[in-house]
Amino acid sequence: MNETIKLKKATYHLYTFLVSKMISSLGANVYSFGMSMFILSITGSALSFAANLIFSIIPRTILAPIAGILVDKFSRKTIVLTGQAGIVLTILGLLTYSLIFGLSIPAIYVTTVFYSICSTFTGIAFSASIGNLVDEERLQKAMSFNQLSLSIAGIGGPVVGGMLFGFFNIEMFLIINVIAYAIAFLLEATMDFKLYSKNQEQSSEVKKESMMSSLKEGLSYLKTKPVVLSLLWVLLLLNMFFTAVNVGLSFILVNILKIEYSLIGIIEAGSAIGMLLFSIYFATRSNVKYPLLFSKRSILGMSLLVSAIAVPLLITFSSSVNFIYFFIVMFLFGSFGVLTNTPIGVLLQKEVEENYRGRIFGILEMVAMGMMPLGTLIFGILYDIIPAQYILIVSSITLVAIVIIFLRRSVIELAHPELKNKQNAKVDTIEVLE
Repeated sequence: MNETIKLKKATYHLYTFLVSKMISSLGANVYSFGMSMFILSITGSALSFAANLIFSIIPRTILAPIAGILVDKFSRKTIVLTGQAGIVLTILGLLTYSLIFGLSIPAIYVTTVFYSICSTFTGIAFSASIGNLVDEERLQKAMSFNQLSLSIAGIGGPVVGGMLFGFFNIEMFLIINVIAYAIAFLLEATMDFKLYSKNQEQSSEVKKESMMSSLKEGLSYLKTKPVVLSLLWVLLLLNMFFTAVNVGLSFILVNILKIEYSLIGIIEAGSAIGMLLFSIYFATRSNVKYPLLFSKRSILGMSLLVSAIAVPLLITFSSSVNFIYFFIVMFLFGSFGVLTNTPIGVLLQKEVEENYRGRIFGILEMVAMGMMPLGTLIFGILYDIIPAQYILIVSSITLVAIVIIFLRRSVIELAHPELKNKQNAKVDTIEVLE
């Protein structure tokens, strides 16, 4: 294919990806918010609300590695479109059930399970395909667009969901979600998922390989990639210890500092605003020269922010100062999140070979989702028996240690050999001068 045509297609992919991802992410947030409000309005039970969250997390955790295997064995475009069609049919099923029998909590739980299954396959297939949709020079822009869509969904999801839930009945709410996902499906159907593929057709041996053999091969491949393996450990432990913030922030704001609920909403929106601004920044700036080193510094910044949350528990501030302080902290959390995730996303697209991306992203998804319930349980118990400031400070120190150990200089130099060469050149220069 002519290079000019490929570049035009890549540009089309870039903006189509942004729109479709934004619609899907916004739809997911709107649906999640609306169903949560419906469950709470009907039952008034926090347990029923939490059960819906569990039904969302468990399928993603269990099925992520399987989805990764299938993504590497079959057409990624087919998996993306099948997943999106599955989401449309799942919501249509709930709509039909609601019109005939009336909406019920068990029906929502069943829908959540199928919704989570479909979105797992779609998400991993899309993540594994980004390097095939755009040229290498625009990978960073594509990853920043991904973060941009998530931040807009984070800000707009509760707002749009609240408006739809408040002004329309639940059936109209579901119809709007169906239309949104149908539009995303049509946009994704126009994309060429093999535009920059180096393997236009996978070998018949790969396709005939058993699921278990394929997974073992993926794990063996992971062992040959020390940089990716180190990142996996970092993500595993970070997701564990950052739940100290997810669990503790609301506990601190509501139970300890007694901040008004309306102000808490604004504080939590600070994270999405930080994500939005820095996603736009990444979309417009030149490519990061050393992605892993850049991300390491950002993770260290986030790790130190965890202990910053403890400051108002050690020093008494006024209510207005507490509000401003926590808004700034959450804004920085969102900003550092983008500064961490975007370069790592680019690095993974370049570091992992195309035939293994599905399995590696599946394992990463499993690790990310699997540690959240465990971390939530552990820190939920700890906050009831240990003062919050001590938990946050210890978590912060642990996070810094994790980054220093797993992203040590030797790992950074493996990812960026030019840094080692640069250091050696400096040493040679000094020796000559001496």
